[in-house]
Amino acid sequence: MGSAIAYNLIKRNPNLKIAMIEKDSTYDHSSTVRSDGNTRIQFNLEPNIRISQYGLEMLARFSEEMAVEGQAPINTNFRQQGNIFVMDEKGEAYARTGMAKQKELGCEIEWLTPQQIQEVYPLFNPDSCVGATLGRQDGTMSPLDVLRGYRRKAVSLGVTVLEDSVTELTAANGSMTGLTLASGQQLHAPAIVNAAGVWCNALYNSVGVTLPITSIRRQVYSVAIDQSFDSVLPMLLLPTGQYLLHEGGNHFVTGGAQPTDRATFDDSGWSKSDFEENLWEGLIHFLPAFDRLKVLNGWAGLYAVNDFDGNAILGEWPEIKGLYMVNGFSGHGFQQCHGVGRYLAECILQDTPAIDLSIFSPQRILDNAPVYENPARLI
Repeated sequence: MGSAIAYNLIKRNPNLKIAMIEKDSTYDHSSTVRSDGNTRIQFNLEPNIRISQYGLEMLARFSEEMAVEGQAPINTNFRQQGNIFVMDEKGEAYARTGMAKQKELGCEIEWLTPQQIQEVYPLFNPDSCVGATLGRQDGTMSPLDVLRGYRRKAVSLGVTVLEDSVTELTAANGSMTGLTLASGQQLHAPAIVNAAGVWCNALYNSVGVTLPITSIRRQVYSVAIDQSFDSVLPMLLLPTGQYLLHEGGNHFVTGGAQPTDRATFDDSGWSKSDFEENLWEGLIHFLPAFDRLKVLNGWAGLYAVNDFDGNAILGEWPEIKGLYMVNGFSGHGFQQCHGVGRYLAECILQDTPAIDLSIFSPQRILDNAPVYENPARLI
């Protein structure tokens, strides 16, 4: 988010003086690089759908737009294998409502019967659901290369990257004045963007603000089964909250919410037994061939979960001028960096936004007016 915002700012106004504060340029513990890198048009809220549509436009020209003279082109390895959202009876109405809105906005989306799911995904048990939606434009890519593309281009245009940690934000008379770094350096600025992910409240607290965001550890597992496929199967997103991403051949990546998920800022551990006890049985229900598999590897990452309504908190905090928020995406943030990066830049520069995302304004937190995405579809 930070790199995408910085790029959009400097692109619109080359005279801006912009610093990105990055506490770890290796990104070893970045939620971005631990993401599965999926993007989808399958949302119910129109602003979320439009963000995804713009994201597809950006990905189509990403390598060209992020080109930097003298450096190798960025390749995000974007593949549009499609996403299949499997529905039980409880989720069908939500799915059909969302599909109608997506079609209205020009998205490629279709309803699949259980038998049609099995035709597209031969491993699938058609008796396990009432149907599914298939978004053929949906796909996956390398999150690290998207991050590198935005950061490298922003720097080439004049953005400064400081490898340091922010210890304190500073404000006076209801306006931002700057920040203090762990090195002791003080930076003065009328506009500060907090894109610190799960660590955002550590900064907000210094100016008396706390957002309803919890850092939740999620685990991801790489598994192999006996059957192999020559082509890449669509991504499966199950009504249990679990997903399955085909990596090619007989290798798959899977994960999802489980009882062992905990609030923490430590993402270093993953557990094979957690998969066996909490996720394996659910996979077998939908995909009987997964009764025999081998867990190859795993990792964990952190979700910045918005406990208020599960959607992004975007824009200027109403009570402090110049404090801009880009937080609480609850697991669907990476795919939204393109549209959100442009929107935050437009807000800061007071330009008319190309996509109106004011529905996600922080004002709704103060007003106690949550904005919910479809609860049966958000993973």
